[in-house]
Amino acid sequence: MTPSRGFSTHNRAVVRVVKGVVAAAVLALALTACAGSDTPDAAGTAGEGASFGDASIQFSWIKNAEFMGEYLADQNGYFAEAGFDAVDMIEGPASIEAAVISGNVDVGIGNAISTGTIIANEGAPLKIIGATYQKNPFTILSLADKGNIAGLDDLKGKTIGVQASNLSLWEAFLEINDIDEDSLTTLPVQYDPTPLFNGEVDGWFSYLTNESIDAELLGLDPVNLPLADFGLPFVAETLTVTDDAIKNDREKLKALLVAEIRGWTDAINDPAAAAKLTVDTYGPTFDLTIEKETRQAEIQSTGLVVSADTLANGLFTISSELQQQSIDTLEATGLTITASQLFDLTLLAEVYAENPDLLAYSK
Repeated sequence: MTPSRGFSTHNRAVVRVVKGVVAAAVLALALTACAGSDTPDAAGTAGEGASFGDASIQFSWIKNAEFMGEYLADQNGYFAEAGFDAVDMIEGPASIEAAVISGNVDVGIGNAISTGTIIANEGAPLKIIGATYQKNPFTILSLADKGNIAGLDDLKGKTIGVQASNLSLWEAFLEINDIDEDSLTTLPVQYDPTPLFNGEVDGWFSYLTNESIDAELLGLDPVNLPLADFGLPFVAETLTVTDDAIKNDREKLKALLVAEIRGWTDAINDPAAAAKLTVDTYGPTFDLTIEKETRQAEIQSTGLVVSADTLANGLFTISSELQQQSIDTLEATGLTITASQLFDLTLLAEVYAENPDLLAYSK
C-alpha cells in the first residue's frame, strides 16, 4: 500500500522554499533580458529536423502509473521524434514549482491549487500550459459498511480523517458546500488509510487513484465522494513552466507538448500495456503491483484524462469554464488570482493548429 500525498504535501513548505527561489529567479531573468542571449532563438525551428538537445520534467510523485503518458512518449520514441536527445523524468515527491523556477527542469507536473498558491502568495513567474487530468482525483473515501458517504448529507455526524497538508482544501470543501464544521468531526491523521480500513473513522481524505484502489483490491467495497463533483472542480497533473520559457523557449515547449500528447494518446488507448510498462520499466524500485497500477491506468483513462472538452479540443485542454472553476476553488481557499495569471493555453492552441491529427486521440 502506497500512502498518498495530499493536494500538496509540500504546499506550505513550498511557499517557504519558493520565496527565496522566486527572488533569485526574477533577478536572473532580469539580467538575462538586459544582457541578451548568445544562443540562437529556437522560434520557428520546431517540426521536422528541429533539435532541442536535452529536456527535463519534474514529477510531483513517484514513478507510478500517474505518469504513464510520459513513459510511453519516451518508450515509443516520441520525445526523440520531437527533437530531443533525451528527456530526464525526475521522480518526486518534490516541489515542482521550486524546481521549475530555479531552472533545474523545463516542466513540472503538479496541480492548479499548488501552483496557483505560489503565484498568488509569491508572485512566482509561472504558468500552467496544459492539464492531463480534466478532473482532479481528490475524494472523501468511505466503506459501504462503515460510513457509506455517498452524498453531502451523509457527512453529518461522521468522523473524517484529514491530513495536515489537505486541511485548507477540506475547509474550502466544507465552506463551499455550506457544511457546518460542528456537524462532523475532523480528525488529524497521517497518510496510511489503515484507520479507515479498520473502521476507526468513517471517511478519509484520499485519491481516487490510490487509497480507493487499495480498498477495492482488499475487497472492502469503497464509496467515493469526489470533490470535483461536489463544489471543488480544478485541474490536476498540470504542466507548469516559467513565463520566460513561454517567451524564449516556445518551440521547445511546443515540441514537448506534441510528444506528451502522443504518449498519453497511446496510454489511454491501452491502459493495461501502460501499467505493465510502468511496473516493469519505469517504476521497478517502488514496490508497485500490476493490479493497482492497472486499475489506476484504467481510472485515469476513462474518468480523469478524457472529457467532452478533450474530445472536442484535444488532450491537455483546459476550457474557459474549467479555468474559472479552478480559480473559484482557489478563491474558496482564501486566495485571489485571475485565470490569465495562472494559465497560458496559447502554446497548446498553436500545437493543435499545427498538428490537427493530434486531436483524434480516441482510436
